[in-house]
Amino acid sequence: MGKALRGRSGDGGEGRRALGRGVSRRARSAVRGALVLFLATLLVAPMNALRSAPNALRSTPNALRTAQSVRIDRGRMTVVCYPGDAKLASALLARAVATDTFPGLPRPSQRVLIAIAPDQQRFRQWAGAGAPEWGSALAFPESRRIVMQGHTASSDAGNPFEVLRHELAHLALHEYLGDLPPRWFDEGYASYAAHELDRNDVLAANFALAVRGMPTFDELDDRFTEGATSAQAAYALAYRAVDDMASIDQSRGLALLFQYWKRTGSLDRALREAYGMTLSSFEHDWQQRTRRRYGGLALFSDLTLASIVLLLLIAPLYLARRRRDRRRMAALVAADTLADSLSSNPLDDLIARAAPQSDAGRASDDQAE
Repeated sequence: MGKALRGRSGDGGEGRRALGRGVSRRARSAVRGALVLFLATLLVAPMNALRSAPNALRSTPNALRTAQSVRIDRGRMTVVCYPGDAKLASALLARAVATDTFPGLPRPSQRVLIAIAPDQQRFRQWAGAGAPEWGSALAFPESRRIVMQGHTASSDAGNPFEVLRHELAHLALHEYLGDLPPRWFDEGYASYAAHELDRNDVLAANFALAVRGMPTFDELDDRFTEGATSAQAAYALAYRAVDDMASIDQSRGLALLFQYWKRTGSLDRALREAYGMTLSSFEHDWQQRTRRRYGGLALFSDLTLASIVLLLLIAPLYLARRRRDRRRMAALVAADTLADSLSSNPLDDLIARAAPQSDAGRASDDQAE
């Protein structure tokens, strides 16, 4: 299940890897323009309404409502949405504030703005032309914004609490390490922090893992841009890599790694200091573990699925052939019966039906002669 997409917007800054390498400047400008227009509508309107609102409304600044938009502030987070998503926004904020810590990282302090799209069309407009069709949320680390789908989203969009946690993890990691993490680590850490355990199911049913083999970390980065199926497998593999890395130190997890990484600016050096191993050796061990755990299972799962599909295809043909054979046999029997009846001699039939006479009868006939 990889349902999140990461991006970045800022003052002239390029879109981060989640919007994809090679996204045009026009596409990035469209994303920024759509976000600015939406946020201006949602943020300015409530503030204007607040100035003219009665004292009762002024006493509850955490839920500024108008006929067009809703703004909810809680802790370091602000949600802007339309009224139809207000309940969802409140529930999302409550969960996010209650769990606002991330494995191995200091507690984040930067303010975050979360925009909830009322429908798929609006989400696509805010996401921009460069976002893939399978994305269900975007994080923009430089501007500390998240755009996600609301209550009208399909089941393919994933659990909204999990999706928001995933995006918040992107922002928390960026707040501490900036642009140091490569794409595979960034996505893997967000999945790890969001406890996206169903990523393992993707690997268990991924035939490409058994056929193509395990990618390197550099190859894994490229697979995020190769289409929905490849990207989902890439999310799952990245999740496994970060989970394996965190399990090396059972007591401190990723905490020492992040400290050394921030100080040295090198993941390889951070791994050496935190865990006493190089990045290449960890990569090799991760490939071996994942291949042993999921490679054969993926092949078995796909062979089982292929057998079921083959059975479903062959069974109707087999039954049709049985019925055809039975009809042919019945026709042959009928033809043989007809042939036997036509080939018999009428005189033979007459002789066969004639009753034999007794000796006395034959004697009387002879005397008569």
